[in-house]
Amino acid sequence: MKRILIGLIALLALGAGAWFGFNIYIQHRATSEVEAAFEQIRLGGGKASHGRITFELATRTLTIEDIAVEPAQPQLANVKVAKVTAVGVRQPDEARFSADSIEASGVEVAFTSTERAKLKANYKIPQISARDFSGPIRADATPLSGSIIDMYRFMLAQYATVSASSIAVPTVAVNVDAGNGNPGSGDYVYSGLSVQNVDRGKIETAKTDRVTYSIDLAQPGKPAKMTGELSGLAAYDFDSTAIRAALDQNGSSDDGLHRIYRRISVNSYVVTTSPGVRVQVDGFTFDDIGIRPAKFRPAEIIALVPADGAIPTPAQSRDMIAKVADFFEGFQIGKAEIGKQTVETQQGTGRLNAIKYDPDRIALEGLEMPMPQGQLKMERFTLRAFSAANLMRWAASLRTPGQPPSPDQMLGLFRVLEGAEIKGVVSPYKNTRQLFTVDTISLNWGQLVGSIPSKASLVVKMVTPTDPANPVLQPLIMAGVDKLAIDLDLGAAWTESSGAFALAPATLDLGSLARARARFALANVPRALFTTDPAQAMGQAAQVETGAFELSLRDSGVVDLVVAQFARMQDVSRDAARSAIVAMIRAQGEKIVGANGDVRTAIDALAGFVETSGQTLTVKLTPRAKVPLMQLMQLSQSDPESALAQFRIEASTGL
Repeated sequence: MKRILIGLIALLALGAGAWFGFNIYIQHRATSEVEAAFEQIRLGGGKASHGRITFELATRTLTIEDIAVEPAQPQLANVKVAKVTAVGVRQPDEARFSADSIEASGVEVAFTSTERAKLKANYKIPQISARDFSGPIRADATPLSGSIIDMYRFMLAQYATVSASSIAVPTVAVNVDAGNGNPGSGDYVYSGLSVQNVDRGKIETAKTDRVTYSIDLAQPGKPAKMTGELSGLAAYDFDSTAIRAALDQNGSSDDGLHRIYRRISVNSYVVTTSPGVRVQVDGFTFDDIGIRPAKFRPAEIIALVPADGAIPTPAQSRDMIAKVADFFEGFQIGKAEIGKQTVETQQGTGRLNAIKYDPDRIALEGLEMPMPQGQLKMERFTLRAFSAANLMRWAASLRTPGQPPSPDQMLGLFRVLEGAEIKGVVSPYKNTRQLFTVDTISLNWGQLVGSIPSKASLVVKMVTPTDPANPVLQPLIMAGVDKLAIDLDLGAAWTESSGAFALAPATLDLGSLARARARFALANVPRALFTTDPAQAMGQAAQVETGAFELSLRDSGVVDLVVAQFARMQDVSRDAARSAIVAMIRAQGEKIVGANGDVRTAIDALAGFVETSGQTLTVKLTPRAKVPLMQLMQLSQSDPESALAQFRIEASTGL
């Protein structure tokens, strides 16, 4: 029995020795692997050191203390970590390792950029936690060119090699130093960062509870700060693949659109600047953010910025704007909405309910803005089919050194968007207590021939006070008309297949005064007429033929207004004034009637229109044969009677 007991003790002793020996071997191997990774950095010219390394076999827990890394590439950050603990460490192959969890504490990151201007940024991260982590044992040692864009590309490439079910960072404190006398220095604090499902360059969800900052905006003799707080920042379905392609040094030929975010949203955002300016935004969302790697080239834009901070030359500015235009063509947002915005200033408080964007429009809704005379309100302002890229290209085309923009360059603005609309405006009118109101102002255009629209429409519905200071409006003032309601609807379109150009509809309603409706047509209008070259336009205009013209005028009070004004001027009764006006119309008509009986019909209709209030006058002119437009214009100046003789005239009045 004693021998058995001694043997058992010996066996246990041997087992314990084997256990501790194996544990020491595993720890030695873990230390060797860590040291090999650090040696890789040293061989690349950098500095790397660490403190104590331990490995607990039972839980496969690796602990590394006092890590310090200074890469050889100055554009990469220096990193210090007080302690890293990885639990459940495994090595599925020689190149990669995985861990059930990784905890890092006391992380400090120092970044210095000198590419364009010297900038220092220091990050302090008390704790980082990752779950179900997998990544390479050693980082990519590919040398970098030295640019900040190359650094971002390098970081994204490393990021594309790791995965984790979750990453949590309770807080990050960042200090930015832009240098003495330069604005932009400040402090940032990120709270409650969490990332879900990281998978080799893709992230399902990334959230930040709160971001606060304080930035120095100081200029010589003008100290100022800007503070802000952003809450509920979240990004969904991020994919870095297209960004890495866009940042590639050799460029990318991929012109396809690739989504990099499904959505980015923020719950609220508050910014305060001194003195006394506070801006609050009640959240915003951006959906389906994508890029085209072949055009999304930020490195090319940075390369055009003068390194010494000098003002760009006109040629440099033009090239930069053209690159920015390419950048906008390579960047797309499917839909965006910015919630209620409040701007508080010493002059008052302005509000905007929403800014909405989709590829077909940009709209500002619910604007309220303080003015010296009172509060301006606007229900909606919309730009249709706005293109930031086309705006940049148009701006670049205007910058020709020593030369003013040409008419064709100015008309290039029509390519930037396709229309604009204002609805629901209420504004104080000058220094009066009256209000200027707009129901709708809508202007649209399209079917561009070169830079010139061949189709357009204008709708205006508004009410404006009659200004006592305007001599033209004195008759209305004297008649007791204190405001004028305007309802205008104009449309014009050219049809290339037929060469027809028509002005229709063309209506003007002046509320309590009159309503006019017109229709005008031209024939044989060539495409070459749509040009900014005056000589070419005049040559092409010779082919244009005059079509039919029709006008109807509904009297809603304008006749009585004219009669009353004439009566005051002549100091006679209104009946006498009306009779005198009718007589004048007939007398002037006799001078141009001649042998044209149609003209007499028109004169009689006009006289009858004045004799009885509330009637509608209708006049229609139809060409008797082909009437060249240029010939008609010349004839109307030299011989009006012959010009009228070219048309068959129909005129009538009726209630």
